Amino acid sequence: MIVFSDNFVKSEDEIVKHVSNELDRADILVVVAVRKEGSVNWIQSNNQNVPNIICFDSSLALRNKLGGSFVETKKRGDIFSSSLSFSQSKKLDESVEITRTVFDAWERHNSDDIRFCLLVIINAYITPKNNCLELDAKIPEKPYVTPMAEFRGEKLSTEIAEDLFVGWLGTLEWSWRVVAGQNPAYDQFPCQYQLFYRGKARGSFWYEPVFQVKTLEGDLVWRRRKYRVKRGKATGTFHFSVLDNGVVSNEFWTIVDVSDDLSWGLFHYHGVARVAGQSYTGVVLVSPDGQYPVEKEKQRLISALDRCGIKACENAPLGIPDGSSLHSKIQVNEQTHSSV
Repeated sequence: MIVFSDNFVKSEDEIVKHVSNELDRADILVVVAVRKEGSVNWIQSNNQNVPNIICFDSSLALRNKLGGSFVETKKRGDIFSSSLSFSQSKKLDESVEITRTVFDAWERHNSDDIRFCLLVIINAYITPKNNCLELDAKIPEKPYVTPMAEFRGEKLSTEIAEDLFVGWLGTLEWSWRVVAGQNPAYDQFPCQYQLFYRGKARGSFWYEPVFQVKTLEGDLVWRRRKYRVKRGKATGTFHFSVLDNGVVSNEFWTIVDVSDDLSWGLFHYHGVARVAGQSYTGVVLVSPDGQYPVEKEKQRLISALDRCGIKACENAPLGIPDGSSLHSKIQVNEQTHSSV
């Protein structure tokens, strides 16, 4: 990485030539607060070979480029303008998504998100192009989990399955809250909400998880992702796709079981981020308030988890030898503790 100020255009010819040569080999050019006419003209004359150009708070004459294609905005020179007017060409669909992701990050103005802005571009347009680590991965096929067959005595249909995802949204401000997950992606983030809803376009369906993360500065901040959801071949199964940190992830979800009163639900998923070389699998247990299901639902939940190849508890080999003694001086009052 090379960093230089726009004053270099007034430097000796050797320095200017060096910067020009570096631009010919560069994968990305980031322009920050460049407004001087001479500097703008020099960048315009020497950036033809750079496939990705991102301009922050710079001259309106500078154009932004992603993946070799110019990305037009109403406010040129700032790709993160809130009012964007993009070409409707399918070629720019990915650029639109990337730009929106970067815009959301840049607007938060903290060091984590500024780094994130650049990583999004690198992951989306530089790493896949060069396949630096030669990574590849596929969605796991095992374990195969069958979806629930019926709900409230009625055979499960695709419409009912989608309604189960939508869950409490409308009555509450969210569909579900996460109780627990088998995958660290769900376990480590506090205060997780799920929003499932039908889109404006016919047949469209969306999933948006809303969750908190802890920044390097120690602050808790809200984050949100948006998944496109398409119906699977088997009723109760769905294909999810999302652009996450510049990498496309594809997931296969199954509705394993949902209680008749919608007091809890269990969803199984397989996923892959192919160019990152990562595949994963797990389940997520949800309820309207994020609390574990009540005792009367225990056996049904254990059965649903068993279909996913998961035990509800560790079955630790507890117990002590016969004849052992316990407390000597203090008394411990009996309390009820969950075994899960």
